[in-house]
Amino acid sequence: MASMRDIKRRKSSIQSTQQITNAMKLVSTVKLQKARSRAEQTNPYFNYMYKTVASMLARSQNIDHKYLKEPETNKKGVVVITSNRGLAGGYNSNIVKLVADGKLKKEDLEIYAVGNKGAEAFQRRGYSVKESVPDLIESPSYDEAAGLCSRVLEAYENGEIGEIYLVYTHFKNTVSQVPTMIKLLPVDVSEIEVDEGDSEIRMNYEPNEIEALDMIIPKYVTSLLYGALVEAVASENGARMTAMDSATSNAEDIISDLSLKYNRARQSSITQELTEIIAGANAVEQ
Repeated sequence: MASMRDIKRRKSSIQSTQQITNAMKLVSTVKLQKARSRAEQTNPYFNYMYKTVASMLARSQNIDHKYLKEPETNKKGVVVITSNRGLAGGYNSNIVKLVADGKLKKEDLEIYAVGNKGAEAFQRRGYSVKESVPDLIESPSYDEAAGLCSRVLEAYENGEIGEIYLVYTHFKNTVSQVPTMIKLLPVDVSEIEVDEGDSEIRMNYEPNEIEALDMIIPKYVTSLLYGALVEAVASENGARMTAMDSATSNAEDIISDLSLKYNRARQSSITQELTEIIAGANAVEQ
């Protein structure tokens, strides 16, 4: 059985840890309120952007354009959004597992990592990390998202990659975040829902389809990436708040258990001392 001193030291250590986890929970709660509001405001726009542009591209078949061509290489560019810090439960590991255990072959992937945790995890697993941009997740902005998208699209235009995927954590609610993978380019028209009456309608572009698609598709990709970044920030803080709340509760349970053990050890020590005193007194009387 551990001594009273050992129990007291461990209890003190757990109490210090509990104070840290509780402080982190409070910080994440404050950050989550702002991030959730931002995500809820921007989410409808990006959903409609995806549906509108995807539907438009589905009606633009047989157009010879650099963003709609069939891939000439098996290489795939994957933009992966994780965090720069841990202590967020399975937030980062779930994203890594989605890519590693999915249908995409490791040797075909070029990783564009947003967030240190993702870059480190994929490097350890032997993936090719083409670019790491940890600062982008700290304070996402549309202009910085556009900069990353331009580099990914340039690799796509040059034939370095034949497909572009986006992997992020969809913010469902405070306690539920869903790892998600979507294919950005080329658009798979077979997976796009088009109204039955509009299925035969073809798009008319002014002044011409090349100029229109040159402007629309980069904005489409950038908008989806920026929307994913906003959702990822909310998801990270939600996951960290939940993890720290659980850690704080677990620490409270451990402290209660250690308090009980300490009291038992103290009672045992007092009983032993009384027994020794009584035994000593009886020896003196004899």
